[in-house]
Amino acid sequence: MSERTSDDAAPDTVADTSGDVAGYKALLRRVCDNRPSGTRQLLARALGTNRSFISQLTNPASPTPIPAQHVPAIFDVCHFSPAERGAFLSAYDRAHPGRRGGGGTRRSPRIVPVALPDLGSSARNRAVDEMMSDIARHLARIAELLSD
Repeated sequence: MSERTSDDAAPDTVADTSGDVAGYKALLRRVCDNRPSGTRQLLARALGTNRSFISQLTNPASPTPIPAQHVPAIFDVCHFSPAERGAFLSAYDRAHPGRRGGGGTRRSPRIVPVALPDLGSSARNRAVDEMMSDIARHLARIAELLSD
C-alpha cells in the first residue's frame, strides 16, 4: 500500500531546485547589501516593479523565481563582478535549466534620469515616480508593437 509512484518523486525535484533558487537569491542579496544605498530602488525602477518585489527576489526563503528577462538588468544595475556573475548564472541554470537560453531578443532596460520637482511630500514624490515608471513601460510596449 505504500508503493512510490512517479508523483511521489516530484517533491524531491522541487526541493532540489528550491535550494538552487535560494542559492542565487542569497548571492543577489549579498551583492545588493554590498552596493550603495538606493540600489534596490534603482533595481525596482529598472525592472518596472516596486521595492516589495525586489525584497521577494532577494529573499532566499521566498520560492518566487527571478524571471529570466530580469537577469541582464540585475547585472547592469547591481554591477556584479565576473566571479559573482558566474556563480549566479551557475546556480540560476541549475535551478532553471534552459530558461535563459531561448528567451528571445529582449533587451536590458535603460535608465534615463529625469529631473522632477520635489512635491514636498515623500508620498506624493513616490506616486509621481511610480507614475513616470508606468508611463515609460507603456511607451516601451507601444514602441515594440509599432516596430513589429
